[in-house]
Amino acid sequence: MHRRQVLKAGLGSVAMMLTPLSWALPAREEAAWLFSAVDDPSGGHYIAGVALDGQTRFMIEVPERCHGGCLRPDSRQAVLFARRPGTRMHVIDGDSRQLVHSIAAGEGYHFYGHGVFDLNGRYLYVTANRLEDSAGLVRVYDANSNYAHVRDMPLDGIGPHELRLMPDGDTLVIGLGGIQTHPDYGRVKLNLDTMAPALVLMDRHNGEIMARHTPSHHQLSCRHLDVAEDGTVIAGYQFEGPEWETHPLICRLDATGHFSEIVLAEEVTASLKHYTASVAFSRISAYVLVTAPRGNQVLLLDAAQGNLVASLELPDAAGARCDGNGGFLVSSGQGGLYRVTSGSATPELLASLDLRWDNHLT
Repeated sequence: MHRRQVLKAGLGSVAMMLTPLSWALPAREEAAWLFSAVDDPSGGHYIAGVALDGQTRFMIEVPERCHGGCLRPDSRQAVLFARRPGTRMHVIDGDSRQLVHSIAAGEGYHFYGHGVFDLNGRYLYVTANRLEDSAGLVRVYDANSNYAHVRDMPLDGIGPHELRLMPDGDTLVIGLGGIQTHPDYGRVKLNLDTMAPALVLMDRHNGEIMARHTPSHHQLSCRHLDVAEDGTVIAGYQFEGPEWETHPLICRLDATGHFSEIVLAEEVTASLKHYTASVAFSRISAYVLVTAPRGNQVLLLDAAQGNLVASLELPDAAGARCDGNGGFLVSSGQGGLYRVTSGSATPELLASLDLRWDNHLT
């Protein structure tokens, strides 16, 4: 998100409160804001806005840990979603740096931590769980009507996670994790033997399932993804099976609709420790980046073919976004904010903050 006047806010060590404005840059200047869910050292939950200097920032306390977020087109709003099995999404105004709305999932439902707007910024599509039958849903909200709930679109599956809008503006691509959970059991996974994950394409207008692509193993939970401008999708898995097994952890859906899994060298796959987190295409260069927090590294892939270009060590690598200059911004659960480029021998540390970033940047 960009804003025409960048205003400084203070960040206390514990009770992070917005402070009075001290000065403003000239109106022609713009700075990029990164939004992310974070925890402070004592475990408090916040939504943070951080400028790229790492010093200009604000934090808003929220009652439960959040996860991913999205921007509302033609607006200054960002929406951050509670982490599974959370029950709220929070609308932040990027200019005032205030919480505008908190919308509850409603009794009998919880969110999975992700959502996306249509191209006009009116309808918000959010992955959710209906508790009575563990049905995975895409819930639709009307942002023009104070985010009123409009309808639900069933996915014929369990555990939808990240979703994106395809370049046609009409199709949603959804990572269906396949994992059953219930708030009574926290984050315990209740159906590991019968998981049925998939990468799903859905018509956002009528909820029709247009395609369903199945991973090579039923315990490869399809979770996080990004979409290139030509419609290529890269998605990451989290393997829920025996720790001694090794399976591909990244899949690719090309612009023609061909689905495949990216097979890396066995030692590389093993080093990821069964877990990928954030996926981000560059909008400038020919690369896509995948973070692997348990493996303490980021993978840089050739977007056209999915070939591995580089694997770089980065402790607790978490969220990733294109930096607008051909590289990537990557957060660390240990508080660091880094820049990664195709020519990097090591990630460049931009800032080190006394907080824990969650797995996504907006």
